[in-house]
Amino acid sequence: MKKLLAIAMACVMALGLLAGCGGKEDGGAGSDAAGGSTGGSAVKVIDIDLTDEQYAFGVDKDQPELLEQVNAFVAESKSDGTLDAICEKYFGGGEPQAVQSAKLDESKDQLVVATNASFEPFEYMDGESYYGIDMEIAALLAQKLGKELVIQNMDFEAVCLTVGQHKCDIAMAGLTVSEDREEYVTFSESYYEASQRVIVKNGDTKFDGCGDAEAVAALLAELSASDKIGVQGGTTGQLYVEGDEDWGFEGLPATCVPYKNGSLAVQDLINGNIQYVIIDAAPAACIVEAINQMQ
Repeated sequence: MKKLLAIAMACVMALGLLAGCGGKEDGGAGSDAAGGSTGGSAVKVIDIDLTDEQYAFGVDKDQPELLEQVNAFVAESKSDGTLDAICEKYFGGGEPQAVQSAKLDESKDQLVVATNASFEPFEYMDGESYYGIDMEIAALLAQKLGKELVIQNMDFEAVCLTVGQHKCDIAMAGLTVSEDREEYVTFSESYYEASQRVIVKNGDTKFDGCGDAEAVAALLAELSASDKIGVQGGTTGQLYVEGDEDWGFEGLPATCVPYKNGSLAVQDLINGNIQYVIIDAAPAACIVEAINQMQ
């Protein structure tokens, strides 16, 4: 599948078409499943899951009927293979489908979706078109409900808040279910299992002997405040590094450096300004593959 490199390098530089990312594979720490160990590569993903998370959609608390409709749609999409087919496009080399957003018009019957379109393969942009697992689900959901789809692209930190303020109907942005976000939205049934992974420079061998999450976490716990770990601001990666009691994350001694998106964090890793990046596994694979295509 072809994607614009600018998707993964949003706000960094404009680039041409590149082959899309593959699925999540278990290759052991430091494997080249995400293109990290081949010649000319700049970065690699440590293929060990640090967390176990569930993605769901955040629905406006004042729309219980919409929540029922979304849950029914998620269940149907799982049972009839629709969800698997969409994921296969992004993890198995299929052809992603462009999704268009209508203009917001309160006089029309619209489904208004809040997202952060810099989280490939769940949501990203190519020109004026939206792509990604969540975006294709959003298009099918709107069609199922007989509504016109409106996509509102914003910073990740604002996604749930905007729905909580009733400015959007639903948040679809690779959202991990969490108690703090439930202050603003009601989560649907889960549709995807996710995890956090570490991105390092290709020549970094620190985690090569690790066989599980405990081993990786133990090495991360040896860092100091002078070490810097990049994350996408507002995501689970930030909570993992900074620590969060509700999530059960003890936090790391390293300094957490939030970025607007994961691509900017990885670029700073390459530039030597931070030591590691922690981000969701699927976006990590896409970002690493796209950046390594440049080398």
